[in-house]
Amino acid sequence: MLLIGTLIASEIGYALALDYDGDVTDVSVIRRVEQHPHAWRVWQPVILPGDKENHLLVAYGAMVNGKKDMGDILVTLSRNDGHSWEEPVAIFNHQRRQGAIQFAYANPVLYRAPGQAVIWCFAMRCPITYRNSEESQLAGAFTADGGRTWTAVEMAMDYAGPLILNSTIVPSEYQGQKRFLLPAHRNTLQKDPMGSRDHFILSSTSLLEWKLESFIPQPETGRVFLHEGQIAVGDRPDELKIVMRTANYDETALTTNPPRAYSSISRDGGRTWSPATPEPHLHNAKAKGFFCQTKNGGHLYVYNDGPAQREKAPGFPHGGRTSLRYKTKPAGGSWSEERTFYHAGIKNSYPTLTEVSPGAFRCVWDSGTPDRPRTHIHFGKLKL
Repeated sequence: MLLIGTLIASEIGYALALDYDGDVTDVSVIRRVEQHPHAWRVWQPVILPGDKENHLLVAYGAMVNGKKDMGDILVTLSRNDGHSWEEPVAIFNHQRRQGAIQFAYANPVLYRAPGQAVIWCFAMRCPITYRNSEESQLAGAFTADGGRTWTAVEMAMDYAGPLILNSTIVPSEYQGQKRFLLPAHRNTLQKDPMGSRDHFILSSTSLLEWKLESFIPQPETGRVFLHEGQIAVGDRPDELKIVMRTANYDETALTTNPPRAYSSISRDGGRTWSPATPEPHLHNAKAKGFFCQTKNGGHLYVYNDGPAQREKAPGFPHGGRTSLRYKTKPAGGSWSEERTFYHAGIKNSYPTLTEVSPGAFRCVWDSGTPDRPRTHIHFGKLKL
């Protein structure tokens, strides 16, 4: 499906004509890095329906100059289903000190608990003196007015180690107790030869206090760097499934062989999980893939095709993370053939979607130029 459109963000003074191939429609630019003087990238957007009809909230990061992957977390509101976006407000600002400590932030997670009006934003908080954000702690803030103002809250943590976020919270229930599950991982092996690369699940009954619920067991045939997993209801109503990004455990510059997403199953509300196994039909080359259960009971997987981020290959002269593709699976069925979500010969990564009505998705992802990632945030619509 070839779509030829004009990306217009008239309220911020940008217009860019662009040909693209893919099933996503109504593509527009929400925000550009040039609009953030302290930043050299904008990245990792997440989207959530607002508190009124046709309202959408998008949170994203503005990567501060001099840092690899941390900066400010901002949120912008659309009142007209993504046609235009208001000036963003900061949820977490790296220039606001806490005493003598200055933090930078990364990887926002937006969540509204069922039946509640309050919307939460969780993120990673790391001392700004660190080289990157992989030694972060959990930070939280909430809004009671639809995203216009935010109040930061200190989390009560029974998990004391570093964490890296990338997926939304999912509710679960076990033996009559309702809980919230937040997937996270750590990469302490990056700086500590006695460290590890583990995927784990945090749980909470209140969204204010969090404890370590469980680890995702490594595959029985050898270790894999499991990270950035997305949890959804699986093929059975009593089953939770997590689908994870992967890399070689010891040499993270390498993908698995072949490059595949891995998954794990829980049948006790997220308390225990099966050993991770490869998903033979789901490609992953060290890039976030979006996985969810759709309102009709099927599943959706959106991902980057091609090689890993910096690997050049035929058709990928500037490396991977270019095209976004997707697959669907009906309830109890098999994964479909690959379809094109969005391709324009430019860098694209980290898709996040929300289903506003059966089969109707609102989508965000970060985009760039052919050889430079994360220069702007894209919005689009997908109809299955």
